[in-house]
Amino acid sequence: MRISVPIRLRWSDIDAYAHVNNAAMLGLLEEVRIQAFWAAADSSEEQGPAVLDGRPGAATLSLIAHQEVEYLRPIPYGRAPLDCEVWIARLGGASLDVNYEVYSPQGDEPRVLTTRAASTLVLVDAATQKPRRITEAERAAWSPYLGDPVAFTARR
Repeated sequence: MRISVPIRLRWSDIDAYAHVNNAAMLGLLEEVRIQAFWAAADSSEEQGPAVLDGRPGAATLSLIAHQEVEYLRPIPYGRAPLDCEVWIARLGGASLDVNYEVYSPQGDEPRVLTTRAASTLVLVDAATQKPRRITEAERAAWSPYLGDPVAFTARR
């Protein structure tokens, strides 16, 4: 199962070529990941399988170990939000792979696949600064969102 997260573009996400800058895309993917899997300060907010506390002083840090992004089409600036689908492709011992597909309205087409991405996160104990195992509660909360890894286009 995937989680759909709408993300609005900011004018600052656009570069001189009039589309979303590649560095800005990493920030947008971070927003998607946080909205999908991290607990908000306001617990009354509707959330998906948010089990990680990302607030300052939290006991667990989630650090990026690897990211891969494939740009299929440029994303022009628009007021309609991007439709970002996110899921987990792998739950390891202390790490997980978060996968994304980003869809953008383009011309007459309301939903065009523009970007595929994958992030490997390592859970780290904030006190010891060492990786910590995924808990049974986290594994249970995230397991329904397990899916196949993103299918990147074959390299040429």
